[in-house]
This record gives sequence, C-alpha cells and structure tokens, in this order.
Amino acid sequence: MSLGSPAIHDTIARTRPSTVRSGTFYAVRRVLSEGAFLLVGAAILIWTLLPIYHMVMLSLTPLSDSFAGRFWPENPTLENFRIVFAEDHFFLQDFWRQLGNSIFVALATMVMVLVVASLASFAIGRLKLRYGHVISNTALLTYLIPAAFVAIPFYVVMSDYGLLNSLWALIFAMSTFAIPYAIWVLRQYGDSVPFELDEAAKVDGATPLQIFYLVYLPLLRPALIAIGTYALLLAWNEYLYAFLLLSTEKQHTIPVAMGYFLVTDDAPWTLLMATAIIYSLPPAALYYAVRKYMVSGLTAGATKT
Repeated sequence: MSLGSPAIHDTIARTRPSTVRSGTFYAVRRVLSEGAFLLVGAAILIWTLLPIYHMVMLSLTPLSDSFAGRFWPENPTLENFRIVFAEDHFFLQDFWRQLGNSIFVALATMVMVLVVASLASFAIGRLKLRYGHVISNTALLTYLIPAAFVAIPFYVVMSDYGLLNSLWALIFAMSTFAIPYAIWVLRQYGDSVPFELDEAAKVDGATPLQIFYLVYLPLLRPALIAIGTYALLLAWNEYLYAFLLLSTEKQHTIPVAMGYFLVTDDAPWTLLMATAIIYSLPPAALYYAVRKYMVSGLTAGATKT
C-alpha cells in the first residue's frame, strides 16, 4: 500500500481528531491546575500579609483613632514610634533595657548552641566515638516532649540552682531545646566533609583540636550560619519560658513586656503594634542577610547516613 493511497488518508483523518481532542484536554487540565495553584498561593499570600498590614496600619494610627475602623488612617503619624523610642508610656518605661535583655539572651543562646553542638558533632562524627551515631539520633527524641510539658520542671531546677529571675536561666533553657537539633544537623553536614582532609592534617602533625578549628569549622560555615540563626530566632521569640523564669520588669525580654499591654481593658494597640514592628525588624534583616545559607545549611540533615 503506497503512502498516497486513499486508505492511508482515511486512517490519518480518523486519528487526527482524537489526537487534537487529547491535546486540548491536557492543555485545559494544565491551565486549570496552574490556576488552582495560583489561587491557593494568592490566598496564602493574603493570609500571610494581612497581619503585617494591620501592624503597619495601627502603628501609623493616632492613639485616639485606634478603634476608628478605617482601612488606613486619615492622618498617618510616627508619634507611636517616638513614644516607644522615648519610653514615654507606662508600659514602655524599660523598653531599651528589655530590648538589651532580648539581644543578650539571643546572642548568648546562639553562641552556646554553636559551641556545644559543633564540638559534639565533631566528637561524634570525626573522632568516631563508640555509639556516637546512636547518641546523635536519640538526641532528637527530646523533641517528642512538648516544651510546655517541662516548663515546671525547668522552673524547679532553676530555683534549686538559684537562677530564677536571671537571664542565664532563659539562656540555658533555650539552649537545651536547640542543641539536640543542632548536633544532628551539624553531624549530618560534617559527614559530607572528606575524611582525607583529617588524615592529611594528621600527617602534618595537627592535633584533633587543630583539625577542629582549622579544617572542620571552616567547611561547616553554611550549616553553622543556619543553626546560629535558628538558635538566635528561637530565643528572640520566646515568651513562655521568659515569662516563667523572669519575674521583674527590668529582667523581662520584649515579648513578655508586650504581653503586659493587654492586661488593661483599654490596651494601647497602636503602641503595641509600633513596638512589634521595631522588634521584628532585626530578625527580618538577619534572615534576609543569611537566606542563601538557610536552605543548604538546614537541609543538610534531611537525609540519614
């Protein structure tokens, strides 16, 4: 049968409509699928930005117009920020002291977590401690217990050691929650560092401590930055343990201080939102600065070796 025969043309004519219909069906399904994803993404975006919009809108609203019910203030003002910076309100009389407490707790927690976790991951992964992998993996079992469940035991322990109403009590508590995960991630990331580098350093006469400082730590920089950011933000945003372990206003951190805005029936919402914006800017700037390390650092522990 030649290619130009009527039978061939009839076959092509019969199969062409079905092919066109199939291609149209898949094109329509693809458009509908992409449209559904766009709608879900837009809904999530609006849901995420809505609280931020309310924070900004209320922070720019005069205190007398807090409950005016407008979508945007008629006379936007920065007076609320001036009051916060000047500590010109009863709830803000220790703002700078409390902000300093938050910064100290966050930085100290970050340093403690990085020091302990990096040393532990090096000992488990590079020095080949017996049952080291078991210790590393079972450390994550501590996350099966909700943090709120151990709040009272932590309070009792800190009381026994005389650390209540001390910033170090909060630092130790936050480090306790962050270190197991940090050890696990750093160990997984450290396993990607070739052991030949350690052997070459030993041939040159390097001690284990020198290998740790000169070989191990520099190659772990992405994971260290990611874990440091995680620990810092964990301590920066903590409310429950800060409220439980710190009892005086001068020792409070900003999250606890902002909670006191709501103890009155006539809460100064505009000042609360201005304080919240000021307090949220440092972690936002930090995350933006180290965002390229977050994915490579935190996903280093996504696979088990």
